[in-house]
Amino acid sequence: MPTIKGMSGATFARACWAGLRPVPRLRHLFVCVADHFEPEWNGASELLKRERVARWTDGYARSVAGVADSRGRSPQHTFFYPMECYQPELVEPLAELTRQGLGDVEVHLHHDNDSSEGLRSFLLTAATTLSDKHGLLTRDSNGLLRYGFIHGNWALDNSHPDGCWCGVNDELTVLRETGCYADFTMPAAPHPAQTRTINSIYDAVDDPNAPKSHDVGYHLTIGCDRPADGLMMIQGPLVIARKGWCQKPKIENGDLTGSQPPSTTRIHDWLRAGVKVRGRSDWLFVKLHTHGAQEANTAVLLGDAMREMHNGLAASSQRRGYAYHYVTAREMAQLAVQAQRGLVDPDFESLTW
Repeated sequence: MPTIKGMSGATFARACWAGLRPVPRLRHLFVCVADHFEPEWNGASELLKRERVARWTDGYARSVAGVADSRGRSPQHTFFYPMECYQPELVEPLAELTRQGLGDVEVHLHHDNDSSEGLRSFLLTAATTLSDKHGLLTRDSNGLLRYGFIHGNWALDNSHPDGCWCGVNDELTVLRETGCYADFTMPAAPHPAQTRTINSIYDAVDDPNAPKSHDVGYHLTIGCDRPADGLMMIQGPLVIARKGWCQKPKIENGDLTGSQPPSTTRIHDWLRAGVKVRGRSDWLFVKLHTHGAQEANTAVLLGDAMREMHNGLAASSQRRGYAYHYVTAREMAQLAVQAQRGLVDPDFESLTW
């Protein structure tokens, strides 16, 4: 069987099987775009960084004008901002988009050769900065700031096989204890940091002495208790899309790029991935990702291809008889908890933290 570089044979086989599954019978579909938003990409000048942010603040509202989900809500875009490169003048325009009801801002981080203590201090400072300076994030009932997280270079929990781009074997513990409500890093394929677990929402329990504790975990399951020391992992779709068995396999990993633009045909693969809370198969979660500050990707995300995708979602919803909902990363995590608790229909009025 052919494989894809960076994917183990077993992971490739699971992705192939997922690509062959029929689309399940749906009641609700939740769609989130998680943007690894990096204005400083490729050594950008200060002017270029500001221009990259301005393209979004000037163009995003126009790009989604007239687009709405089954509840009449506009598309939501979650900017995971790299806090090691924090500049208030770049974050504040994104915060303004949040205040306009168009998305949210969460925590992204690239680091290397780090320590648990250094990471803990950094994350607490990052969350406080987003809250105090920009009115972002929310607190739980205990007053702890809660944030969503994406790890730069895919190396969550020191999972890069070369040991680079992290250095913290107990990263999951540090994330959980500093207020992270869920990680949205996966899928990484074809990167070798890809986990064995795919197309899943699960709690990963940290082994503080070993890397890549999120390789496996406890699937969120309706009516079942979650581990108190687990960190929720919300994965995007990972399937092998083919036109025929004799053709070269093609990976579908939910990445929205200039060379891999959104389209109506990709929607079916996202649904076949079947990312769900176990026992609640009529609720599906589609977490897409992108690097939206890069010019080629910005053009796609703010252009006709994205509108085609929105039209495709509307058509699929009408044809198959389900409701679809644009949600932020935070809302997706909350809805996964609602599914685990056994709700028949989502309660959008009680979404917290």
